[in-house]
Amino acid sequence: MNHHKFNSIGEAHEVFGLPKPQHPLISLVDGSVANPANMPSGSHVLNFYKISYKPGMSTRLRYGQDYYDFNEGGLLFASPNQILGGEAESNSEVAACSLYTLLIHPDFFVGYSLASDIKRFGFFSYSTNEGLHLSEAEKDTVISIFKMIQTELSSRIDDFSQDVIISQIELLLNFANRFYNRQFITRKAVNHDILRQLDSYLDDYLDHDKSLNQGIPSVQLLADQVNLTPSYLSDMLRSLTGRNAQQLIHDKLIEKAKELLSTTNLSVAEIAYQLGFEYSQSFSRLFKTKTDVSPLEFRRSFN
Repeated sequence: MNHHKFNSIGEAHEVFGLPKPQHPLISLVDGSVANPANMPSGSHVLNFYKISYKPGMSTRLRYGQDYYDFNEGGLLFASPNQILGGEAESNSEVAACSLYTLLIHPDFFVGYSLASDIKRFGFFSYSTNEGLHLSEAEKDTVISIFKMIQTELSSRIDDFSQDVIISQIELLLNFANRFYNRQFITRKAVNHDILRQLDSYLDDYLDHDKSLNQGIPSVQLLADQVNLTPSYLSDMLRSLTGRNAQQLIHDKLIEKAKELLSTTNLSVAEIAYQLGFEYSQSFSRLFKTKTDVSPLEFRRSFN
């Protein structure tokens, strides 16, 4: 499938019928001025970061008869080379027009710690249905930061401009991190259901020897079971349990390994193979890391 690729922020401005950006590496698009009708149909790929505030992002997660998300619009994030848009998204409320869209080329961060620090913000790899829903107060905070960036970009460029804008972007990302943590908390009932679903899936996977034929369950496999991205799933689980998705898988593997070591006469190599490990040494290393004893030492403790 061919995707329309935007190689530069200037190209994006041209497609949207906007004036040339005031800075080649960063732009704040005012949604009241941009013309979405000019957007190429189908999916597209950006060569830069994108942060959008959408006042019409009203798709809220429903649990029972109650809505567990705020309805003051929300934030969506995308990293360079991420495929965006497409038929599924265009038909969703999540695809509503943005009030503000911040476009940042990675080169804008060169020489600043944010060049590497931005990778710790997992929400840049979330999907659109995992957007950040904002409360009224959170919306006001986000809008105020966008307006500060807008003011700075509209001012005369000087030796301090980039330092100030970098600080404002960091402030926006830190608030987004805080608000996502709040979203995990307000979705706690739903997230506990997801955790129970994953626990049940992993128990079934290991109890019926699926790992014997399909290998160790992956984070992507778990994410697919609950229709979430791996990044969102891991961040949600970390907020809920203090463990990410990979740690959940490891804990389940060790739990099953302990059962097999204490109730069967299978060798360590046979147990490793049954759990999906290609090499028994890898299984033994993980077991000792998690329990501080080797599989054989654990088995001897039952004799």
